[in-house]
Amino acid sequence: MNGIFRRIVSCAAACVIACSAGAVSAFADDDWQELDQTEFTQAMGLGWNLGNQFEAVSGSTPGETNWGNPVVTEDLIKMVKDAGFTSIRVPVSYLSKIGDGPDYKVEEEWLDRVAEVVDYCVDNDLYVIINMHGDGYHTISGGWLFCDAEKDEQTEIKEKYKAVWTQIAERFKDYDEHLVFESMNEEFNNTYDDPPSEDYANINDYNQIFTDAVRSTGGNNAKRWLLIPGWNTSIDYTAGDYGFELPDDSKCEADGSRIAVSVHYYDPYGFVLDEGSRSRTRWGEYAKTKNKDNWGQEDYLEEQFNRLYEKFVSQGYPVIIGEFGAVDKTARDPSNNEYRRYWCEYVVKTAKAAGCIPVYWDNGWNGDNGLAVFDRSSLTVTQQDIIDGMIRAISSDEDYEIPAPAEITEDSASSAAESAVTDESSETAAQEKSEPEGTTVSSENSDEVSESDSESGIGTAEIIIIIAAVAAAAIVVVIAVKKKK
Repeated sequence: MNGIFRRIVSCAAACVIACSAGAVSAFADDDWQELDQTEFTQAMGLGWNLGNQFEAVSGSTPGETNWGNPVVTEDLIKMVKDAGFTSIRVPVSYLSKIGDGPDYKVEEEWLDRVAEVVDYCVDNDLYVIINMHGDGYHTISGGWLFCDAEKDEQTEIKEKYKAVWTQIAERFKDYDEHLVFESMNEEFNNTYDDPPSEDYANINDYNQIFTDAVRSTGGNNAKRWLLIPGWNTSIDYTAGDYGFELPDDSKCEADGSRIAVSVHYYDPYGFVLDEGSRSRTRWGEYAKTKNKDNWGQEDYLEEQFNRLYEKFVSQGYPVIIGEFGAVDKTARDPSNNEYRRYWCEYVVKTAKAAGCIPVYWDNGWNGDNGLAVFDRSSLTVTQQDIIDGMIRAISSDEDYEIPAPAEITEDSASSAAESAVTDESSETAAQEKSEPEGTTVSSENSDEVSESDSESGIGTAEIIIIIAAVAAAAIVVVIAVKKKK
């Protein structure tokens, strides 16, 4: 299809969208689509985290570029969708964006910017999770949502928590079913011992306050899916007998439960996150013993996700694996990316089999110890093989054998790296020749009329298709206007 043809058809499609939007609001209540547990799980599919953006802090102030990532654009969101992801988790911290009590007013400009990014997702038919991410972190300045704070401090913490979530819920109450609220993130007392009962009781209280606050704002929030984490989003401490309680959701107006459970999966630590001298670069049955951990292999992963199925999924509560990922250690082992692909694919495949929703953690960092699968500045895919593995797993309707990791030698890795540098240099030179300095090539440029387009012209068959497309647009406009009346 040549450039002129594509542009005419695109214009016709844009006409349909614009006229339909003018007739019926994107967030009108009658647009709400009720999703039961199975439908919700299928719709969420494979997710991706917009990590290290709206939870990134400088001092105690969140800012989307504080940790080196560029300003989020709709083109980034479209790239994520084009790669095959169907949902996006947007971690959000508030911290100094919250005013003093008793109102605890959230900075309106901050909420507006979060809403803008949510719109990027919803407008592109992606499901989106927003949460309160770093406000319970003991490791950053300005943290305040502390489950281990003294009893006399909990009253103020809970009042503040209720006030903030009420404002967030009010801001988004008219959004349709594409939006999900998550109460908090990795909430615990900053130690890795078993949770004290009084601290866990506070987490349960926070989840109940969150649920009541959201439901009380009415609108679509009365039937929206809500995401509830346990202690440090740990599978053991959420599915085990340590004190986790699901909130009462009797104020929900949907036909059935609309509570989902949030956990994270970063096991085994040596392979997944450890950057030190004892870290491991390979995982699973194909790895040599000296390169892998002595625990946390395929059987352990399956066992953990089966626990989630038995405890929650089988009882009507979807489980969202809100974060999983393994850092890039190819600088130490050229085969590491193949084992990362194998691990990610195994996580997604096992999650799907257990009725869980996997959401990959991308922190925007490409390179040593990075977790990114995209370059957010150049809007390019950086880890296609890892993405392909996850898409293969989430898309398969039948059991299949995950491809074994390919062994990569130092020599072949060096050759591939040299080839990549050469290709990148050629691509950069081509861009500099055709683009003004300081610009990047985006999807908007991909449909520019080329010399070959102008030479080839438009055939008779294409003219017929164009006429049909314009006629279809006109019909949709008429229907939309009638619906509006």
